[in-house]
Amino acid sequence: MKVLVLYDYPASPGGLATQGALLHRGLSEMGVETFAANFESAQEKEWYYRWFKPDVVVGVGYWGHTPQLVLHPQTFGLTAVPWLVADGYMANYREVLDALPLILVTSRWVKDVYVRDGLSGENIEVLPVGCDTDSFCPRDPKDPKVLHVRDAVGVAPDELMVLTVGGDASSKGAQEVMQALAINDHKAPPYKYVCKVWPQPRTETQNLIDMQLALQLGIDKKVVYTSGVISRNFMPYLLAACDIYAAPSRLEGFGMIQVEANACGKPVVSIKAMGPLDTMVHGHTAFLAGVAQEIRLREAMLGDESGFPAGQRVTFKRSRIVDYRASVHDIANYLMDLMEDPALRERMGQAGRKRAVELFDYRVVARRFVELISKRLGVS
Repeated sequence: MKVLVLYDYPASPGGLATQGALLHRGLSEMGVETFAANFESAQEKEWYYRWFKPDVVVGVGYWGHTPQLVLHPQTFGLTAVPWLVADGYMANYREVLDALPLILVTSRWVKDVYVRDGLSGENIEVLPVGCDTDSFCPRDPKDPKVLHVRDAVGVAPDELMVLTVGGDASSKGAQEVMQALAINDHKAPPYKYVCKVWPQPRTETQNLIDMQLALQLGIDKKVVYTSGVISRNFMPYLLAACDIYAAPSRLEGFGMIQVEANACGKPVVSIKAMGPLDTMVHGHTAFLAGVAQEIRLREAMLGDESGFPAGQRVTFKRSRIVDYRASVHDIANYLMDLMEDPALRERMGQAGRKRAVELFDYRVVARRFVELISKRLGVS
C-alpha cells in the first residue's frame, strides 16, 4: 500500500495539521510506504502523483477543501479519500463526495451532519483523530517543566488550575465556564481559570469581550487570558499543569485537545453533544454538560471558500443547528464536584488516560486506517 497524505504540511500546531501529521507518522511506523504534501501545493502534489504513484491520496480538511483534496488527485486518475471534519453545515460538493468509494470523518456527529445535508452516508466511515500518548501522558506535578508553566500563567501552588485551549476561548465554551465559575465563586477552593488562545485579529476582539464578561461576573482577578504561538512540544506540559480541562464547546467535530487532556490524566468538562459523545464517557472520563440552547439558522452567506460566487445566499427549507450552548448550571455542578474532590479528579484522569491509549493512540488510528482502506477499497 502506497499512501500520500495531504494536510497543512510541514505541520503547524493546529488541529488539522496535527491530525494529518500523526496519521503520516503512524503509517510510516507501520512500514506503509507514505509521503506527505501540503494540500494546497498543486505542483508538489503532482510531483508525488507522477513518481510515487500512490494507491490512495488521503486528505485532511473539511468539505470546502474538496477541490484540493478530491478533485485535484482525481484529475490525475488517483483514488482520493478525504478525512473530513464539519463546520455545522455542508453547502457544496455533494455529488462529488457522494460518488467517492470512501469518505472518512472524525465522529458520528460529523457523519450525521453530512447525511442531514444531502450525502447518502453509505460511503462514510468514522475514523477518530490520533493522539501521541507518549508525549501526552501523566506527569509529576513537581516536574520543573510543569511548575514553570503554572508560574508563567500566574497560578499559585495552592490554587487549582482550570484550563481551556483554542483558537479563541469563547468557541470552546469559555463564556459558559466563566458563568459557572461565578456561580461557584463564593464556595469554591482557590483557583485560576486560564484560557490559552491563538494570536489573530478575531481572537483579540473576542478576548476583550470575554474579559469584559469576567469583569461583569466579578471574577476577572481569577481569569487569565494568554495569547501566543506555541508548539506541540509545549502543549503536553500546559495540559499537565492544569487540574481540570474545561471545554464545553459550541461546535466540536472531535475534540482533539479534550482527548489529549485525558491522555495526560486530566478530567474533562465538555458538552453532551457532537464529537465528545464519541470521545468522552460521562461520569467516567469526563462530565458532559447538557445542551441548554441550540443556535439555528434559516440562511447563510457563502463565497469562494465554499465553491460559490462571493455573496451567495443559501436559504434552508428547515432551520439548521450550527452551534450549541452547554448548560451553565451543569458546568457549575460538575466543576464544583471536581474542584472539591482530588480523588475524583485522579480517578477520572486515570480512566481517561486508559481510554485514550486504547482507542485514540495514533498507532491505533493508523492501523484502523489501513483496515478501512483494505476493506473498502481492496488495497493492500
